[in-house]
Amino acid sequence: MKSGIDETLPFYPLNIAVLTISDTRTMATDTSGRALEERLVEAGHQLFERVIVTDEIEAIRGKVLSWAANPAVDVIITTGGTGFSPRDVTPEAVRPLLDREMDGFSVVFHQASLGTVGVSTLQSRALAGQIGERFIFCVPGSTGACRDAWDLVLAQELDSRFRPCSLVGQIPRYRGVCA
Repeated sequence: MKSGIDETLPFYPLNIAVLTISDTRTMATDTSGRALEERLVEAGHQLFERVIVTDEIEAIRGKVLSWAANPAVDVIITTGGTGFSPRDVTPEAVRPLLDREMDGFSVVFHQASLGTVGVSTLQSRALAGQIGERFIFCVPGSTGACRDAWDLVLAQELDSRFRPCSLVGQIPRYRGVCA
């Protein structure tokens, strides 16, 4: 079976929360969060909420945990804080919260971004997993990395029509609907 979108199948929209992690960005200057918002809405999903928090472990965990506890949220995407500067603490904030880590996301993200930024992709500590039944994807803070993450990985994996399978069938409200 060839992988791809099967247009004969129904599309099931997800409620996606976007968290930008930055000490300097505002809603007006947050091009990365805006790019994710635009792409997920264009794909047919619903933006649950878009928020900016500082590069502080407790600020990141607080917002992520509040969304993870909300049954209306299906997926959380964070942008920023995945690099190697002293203030980049997203993996340290999120990894201890994960019930399951999705190792393959980092591999696939790096393969995809290798084609756009070359070996500079090594400067990202992108990660993903589940907190309870909520999926979370932590991607770099550059707008280009957000485009790569959405366009080359998440757009397909979060589309119920993607075959041979997508994560949508693992979302509690769509379990049993998506094969």
